[in-house]
Amino acid sequence: MRKRMSAAVLAGLALVGAVRLMGASLPAAKPESVGMSSARLAALDKIVGEAVARKDFPGAVLLVAHKGKVVYRKTFGLAQTVPGPRPLTADMIFDLASVTKPVATATSVMILVERGAIRLWDRVRLYVPEFSTWYGEKGIAGEEARLYHLLTHTSGLPPYTDAKEAAIKLGDPCSTADLVGLIAGIPKERPVGSEFVYSCLNYITLAHIVHKVSGQTVDQFAAEAIFKPLGMTRTFYRPAAEFVDQCVPTEVVDGTPLRGVVHDPLARLQGGVSGNAGLFSTADDLALFAQMLLNRGELNGVRVLAPLTVDRMTEIYPRVGAAGRGLGWDIDTDYATVRGDLFGPRSYGHSGYTGTSIWIDPETQTAVVFLTNRVHPDDKGDIIGLRSKVANVVAAAVLAK
Repeated sequence: MRKRMSAAVLAGLALVGAVRLMGASLPAAKPESVGMSSARLAALDKIVGEAVARKDFPGAVLLVAHKGKVVYRKTFGLAQTVPGPRPLTADMIFDLASVTKPVATATSVMILVERGAIRLWDRVRLYVPEFSTWYGEKGIAGEEARLYHLLTHTSGLPPYTDAKEAAIKLGDPCSTADLVGLIAGIPKERPVGSEFVYSCLNYITLAHIVHKVSGQTVDQFAAEAIFKPLGMTRTFYRPAAEFVDQCVPTEVVDGTPLRGVVHDPLARLQGGVSGNAGLFSTADDLALFAQMLLNRGELNGVRVLAPLTVDRMTEIYPRVGAAGRGLGWDIDTDYATVRGDLFGPRSYGHSGYTGTSIWIDPETQTAVVFLTNRVHPDDKGDIIGLRSKVANVVAAAVLAK
């Protein structure tokens, strides 16, 4: 009897271990069971399928969650066309590009805020002493940038800096600290808080601050404080060898598609870990993250963020209201076409250069995760208009809140 019980216990433990290894995922449900129309969602098949047929992008994974349940999850097209065609599966891993900014970097920053380690009102120079200030026509220094300016893209920094020129000055690869030193000295183009200018340089600087304050690089911090607690087992920077074959390749560089290697040049210069890009993930893992936010910071009994933190991150930050940005999230800027025309002003999200996006609507408890490989193989794919159409179809399928 004891032997049989021991065998049963061991089998049970093995099953639990296997479940943990595979990670968590949101449960699936028929759309009608949670107040959505499957007939209306079926329009997604047509519009995404037609985009693949037009060769707007090789393939896509589209996931729709509503009230904590996955109501639509489908794949379209191919994972790659070069060097040869390969089928796309729903669990494949995408280079998220700038979706890294809210999911990894901004969330890490806000966890440090919650812990009392930093303040959004802190001057950037407190952590990056060489961070330069904007100077007016008469050579009078403007106000100093604060952390919330970095989070909302209102610091005065330009959108980007040339990675090849940076490599000549700093070496390749270079440390994030050295790159941030270079960024800090770039002349600011406008007074802080005066205008929204989307800039990867803000988030590279924020990742450095996370490291400086916590003692962990942003990939280490985010894994420990965000991804592991949520069961996001296929979300990480610099995919390990065992995951590389499951990564969807992006652009062909020097004759070879980038697979499991970040597409963004500045992130690649830093060895793959950066605050602006570098995160890899799946549609199912991002659905878990989205549901955590819809639950105001908690999922399956695990709290990642406080409810008030989620509220502050996902509303237009009042000190720079005209920017239309939350703390990491896009709410009402020209980049917010991912929303479409029907989701309301409380909804928020972000997109990534490689063809990725996520949009979350707390009013209807809906999340749309749309992952494509639009930069494969030659960075000529088109996705902007389709994102809006996908959001419209999903929003129109919500029949009961």
